[in-house]
Amino acid sequence: MSPRIDFDVVIVGGGMVGAALAACLATRQQTRALKVAILEPAPVAPRASSEALDLRVSALSRASVTLLREVAAWPAIEARGVCAYDRMLVWDAASAPDSAQTLVFDAAEIGEATLGTIVENQSIVAALLTQAQRAGVTVFRTAITGLALTPDAAVVTLPDRELRTRLVVAADGAHSTVATLAGFDRTPQDYPQQALIAHLASERWHGGAARQRFLPTGPLALLPLADGRVSLVWSTTPERAVELLGCGDEAFADAVTEASDGVLGRLTLTTARAAWGLRHFNAKRYAATRCVLVGDAAHLVHPLAGQGVNQGFLDVLALADELSRALTHGEDIGDPGVLGRYSRARSTENALVGVTLDGLYRLFTADAAWLKSARAQGLGLVDRLGPIKRWLIAAAQGR
Repeated sequence: MSPRIDFDVVIVGGGMVGAALAACLATRQQTRALKVAILEPAPVAPRASSEALDLRVSALSRASVTLLREVAAWPAIEARGVCAYDRMLVWDAASAPDSAQTLVFDAAEIGEATLGTIVENQSIVAALLTQAQRAGVTVFRTAITGLALTPDAAVVTLPDRELRTRLVVAADGAHSTVATLAGFDRTPQDYPQQALIAHLASERWHGGAARQRFLPTGPLALLPLADGRVSLVWSTTPERAVELLGCGDEAFADAVTEASDGVLGRLTLTTARAAWGLRHFNAKRYAATRCVLVGDAAHLVHPLAGQGVNQGFLDVLALADELSRALTHGEDIGDPGVLGRYSRARSTENALVGVTLDGLYRLFTADAAWLKSARAQGLGLVDRLGPIKRWLIAAAQGR
């Protein structure tokens, strides 16, 4: 006798990656017959176009935008305001932003109109949850309290009930309860940095370009917003982050203007400020019996290249592909072989991204005098090596 199954898939976490997986499964031809649920204590609701932009934004790759279009979430996201950028300028603190040592990524070099798109995180989540629910996904406004994994089913315990499912997906972030309950081996390593964010108005227009300056204490990025402002992501020491959070608005704007080398002229703070600690890890495996990890529950990287959520969306596409293939061939979607294929593919790729970004972080924060000149010269060299630069652009776009 087959065990009772309440849902085919239970996704724990209704953030960007969890909501994207739910919408993807609910709208794909091969998987839309699956009964899918999301567990999210505080699901994000759609916001009016007149509401102020939230501090948290993401630089989405072309592959990520394509996913959002495919699940019909993009129109609602676009209505909140998005900013496509076609260039990215990267330079070291030892050189000037307009020098020959500046690395310039240009979408035209690979025949594309844009490199990526800056989008508000909350609008992504709200649009995805809306599309998922329209397609029949059930959202439980609650947290998981227990988990039992058996060969026949995963039993998810909630405060007031139990849900039996063929597959439970951990999309509940870097501090994943599911990963802990399921015994996944994740060993986070803390960076001696915090990421500080805010939005600022600039004296000169950003011109639809993203900018990143590597300082000795960490990278500072200015990302273009649709309303003409820029979104700051400044990775710096915890001590400096405390100073920047505690100083007055004018002093803060002066500090960012100086740290960005005045590349956009005088900057003016227009929002509150926030900061959080940085860490990195890549789980040794992404799959267990009837359980799988996606997004930040599986891997976390330094934000210097803005690839975190894009890697999570690639997880979504890879898992949806494996589940589609399993259903087409009459396989159990919770079978270790099905989940193992996803785990091997994504853990390998995410490990490569993580190692690369960690290496860049260490290279650009190393204090050796000879490295300072070498870093600046190296950026200029990459800028002049067309094939390598085009490969980097394509890789960042998820191609």
